[in-house]
Amino acid sequence: MPGLVRGMARTAAIVGTANAVSHKQHQKYAAQDQQAAQAAAYQQQQMAQQVAPPPQQAPAAAPAPAVDPTVDKINQLAALHAQGVLSDEEFASAKAKALGL
Repeated sequence: MPGLVRGMARTAAIVGTANAVSHKQHQKYAAQDQQAAQAAAYQQQQMAQQVAPPPQQAPAAAPAPAVDPTVDKINQLAALHAQGVLSDEEFASAKAKALGL
């Protein structure tokens, strides 16, 4: 029996050592995986910063369209004609003059 007990103790010691080594390796690989994931996340962040376009300012308000003086003059003449200040003939004559005809 003493040989059996010694054999069981020896087996238990071997199994215990194997479990300890396995646990240590598992911890080592988990730490390596975590470091690799952190490195990959850092690289992605750096690449995103390099690729991302610089922030843009809001576009400036569009300038008011330039009013053509000829169009403005014809609009004034049309308003006077609609008010009855200019007759049909006066409006036609003034419009032709504004257009350079």
